[in-house]
Amino acid sequence: MNIMVIGGGGREHAVIRKIKENPLASKIYVLPGNGGMAQDAECVNISATDIPSQVQFALTHEIDFAVVTPDDPLVLGAVDALEEAGIPCFGPRKNAAIIEGSKIFSKNLMKKYGIPTAAYETFDDMQEALRYLETAPIPIVVKADGLALGKGVTVAASREEAMAAVRDAMEGKRFGESGARLVIEEFLEGPEISVLSLTDGETILPLSSSMDHKAAWDGDKGPNTGGMGTIAPNPFYTKEVAERCMQEIFLPTIRAMKEEGRPFQGCLYFGLMLTKDGPKVIEYNCRFGDPETQVVLPLLKSDLLSLMLAVRAGRLKDYRVRNREGAAACVVMASEGYPTAYKKGFEITIPEALREDVYVAGAALKDGKLVTNGGRVLGVTARGQNIREALAKAYEKVEQIHFENAFWRHDIGHRALELEE
Repeated sequence: MNIMVIGGGGREHAVIRKIKENPLASKIYVLPGNGGMAQDAECVNISATDIPSQVQFALTHEIDFAVVTPDDPLVLGAVDALEEAGIPCFGPRKNAAIIEGSKIFSKNLMKKYGIPTAAYETFDDMQEALRYLETAPIPIVVKADGLALGKGVTVAASREEAMAAVRDAMEGKRFGESGARLVIEEFLEGPEISVLSLTDGETILPLSSSMDHKAAWDGDKGPNTGGMGTIAPNPFYTKEVAERCMQEIFLPTIRAMKEEGRPFQGCLYFGLMLTKDGPKVIEYNCRFGDPETQVVLPLLKSDLLSLMLAVRAGRLKDYRVRNREGAAACVVMASEGYPTAYKKGFEITIPEALREDVYVAGAALKDGKLVTNGGRVLGVTARGQNIREALAKAYEKVEQIHFENAFWRHDIGHRALELEE
């Protein structure tokens, strides 16, 4: 099979590595990919959001199956366009991808169908939002309605911080049109849990649970990022919690989307918080999470391509997900200054023995050398018998990889380790 993967980050690198395990995958193209993926797939210089060029490439290169992974092309309708051109795809159509493309849509969906989530209000007028914040309980959460590279959420510890977030989004247009409308919601407390699930719109198969670390710095301090590291499985996601999530959140969400005439086929990401009242949805993503994918897929024993084809064919009920024993950990190495301003172009040195454990996100090839080309540069993954062992191995590998201005968190998995103790 000729396979085309849309995207260019660490998540796509992990997906490609997993797809390669299936002998059916004779040729894999990645659009646009990055310099660190060249050993695993042929990189094609077509943007992830250039849908007409993707369709043309798929037709001229006899693509048998396309995997659309990033949020932007999914929300823009890449799957619709490719399917209309006769290219079978893994990923939700535009009308289902709205579950991530609009937080207002997803909050209203949960309210309508009784899916547990934080109490909220929505605003398209800045003055109204500011007036609401004058008396709203603090802390409080301010979210841009649309896509914002995982950085459109502010957890405000003070009224002033919340008001500044509103002005930043609506007046300063920090997130462009994505911040023209806002969700302001109740602050929830508890351990966070990420669950990536494969669904064909009828059946839903959760993969391993995981725990992301959004804050840039140790101690969960600093600005929100796209993710600085992950562990899997999440020790807070017990069998009892998993069963509640399936009955109260996962199945009701799939049924709600079908009822709305927006059947979801692809990977549906559930961002959850385990509150004192039980699990609640923080957010939905319409695709594999990043960097959650970099720990979830290494633990997946089942064949990913077969599962993806079953999603597309509506035959997921005939499949099961099997995971490997043990745990996995991923530590993200980023450029100093991320997620705001940072420099690019520094050479990256990765020992050959570690290449299979590194998922490259923000890098380019320059004069035959791999150099930094983004905020999150790469993720370093390791497996172990338990989370502690997986983390120790991951950090040992991080110390062997070098580029100027590198920084990383030193406490990934700290909540899980505290729970063990």
